Amino acid sequence: MITTFDDYPLHQTAEPVAVPGTGDRNYYDRYFFNGYDPEGGFFFAVALGLYPNRRVVDASFSVLHAGVQRSVHSSARAPLDRAAATSVGPIAVEVVEPLRVLRVRVDAPEQGLAADLVFRARTPAVEEPRIIRHTGVTATMDYTRLTQWGTWEGRFRGGDAELTCAGTPGTRDRSWGVRAVGEPPGGAPPAEPPQFFWVWAPLHLDDHCTHLALVDDAEGRHVYESACVVPLLPGADEATRLDHARTADVEIEWEPGARLARGATLRTAGWDGKERTTRLTPLLTFRMRGIGYFHPAWAHGVWHGEHETGGSEWRTADLDPAAPENVHVQQLVRVDSDGRTGVGVFEHLAIGPHRPSGFTGAFDAPGAR
Repeated sequence: MITTFDDYPLHQTAEPVAVPGTGDRNYYDRYFFNGYDPEGGFFFAVALGLYPNRRVVDASFSVLHAGVQRSVHSSARAPLDRAAATSVGPIAVEVVEPLRVLRVRVDAPEQGLAADLVFRARTPAVEEPRIIRHTGVTATMDYTRLTQWGTWEGRFRGGDAELTCAGTPGTRDRSWGVRAVGEPPGGAPPAEPPQFFWVWAPLHLDDHCTHLALVDDAEGRHVYESACVVPLLPGADEATRLDHARTADVEIEWEPGARLARGATLRTAGWDGKERTTRLTPLLTFRMRGIGYFHPAWAHGVWHGEHETGGSEWRTADLDPAAPENVHVQQLVRVDSDGRTGVGVFEHLAIGPHRPSGFTGAFDAPGAR
């Protein structure tokens, strides 16, 4: 089972690189990217995931433009050689310069999608704190993520529109570990009712970037809390000390009848006592099922066969925002932070009860707070 990367000093166990350090069927290794017009003209995202213990690799590319979100999805048998695992059907990710420059290519004429885009880092890559969550005695989440802010150059197509990126802002992440993917295991007792409240907000400002990530329990207590101010390249590098917040919080105003934000306020307090208030105003809402999250057919890690490609498309005006498959979103937001302005993404997902929001069931949405 020797593969290309075994010729490099990368080994973390006594096994070849092709063998994961855990036999958990839900082990994964994923790329994610987004990019957006600051004026709200378009939003695109890419996801490519490897699930070696399921022997699946899959990818999606999705574009929201002129009220229509189009996606191409592709899935295949995972190669043993990790060097071959960054290309699936019409979608490919290339690491041109690690932690600095990456390239995304898409050629999917049947779905009306194409792209040749280069991501250039604007900040160092930030290692977020590890997330560990259990359901009973089983670790259903145990993963690490790096997040990085950058800009895009290149062109892409969505339907009949040819769109150009020239210094277009965006974010990328890489995450790896264990997370619920693919078909659920059989022969188990019924699962407990789900509860997960997630906020992720990477924001661009002129002379720095900021980040906030939270996970709440049903009572609204933060069981995961991280926020920081991120300096820009070239003066910063991976050894630069980040300005981590001591506390972080979010207040969300919900759209009536939907688990969808119509506005949000982020509040952080630094170790020096300085407080920061950031107001987020949504401009555009991108449904994450366009890149596989909660997609009824193209969910992550599902076996479709040796090599399958398909597409999906919808008009945003026709969607039911309260439907479970539409609850996980990334919103393009205008940023107002203590006299500074910027742009960024407000990702949120609320499943199950969350007392501060007035949610009591799995996907109920009684109205605005």
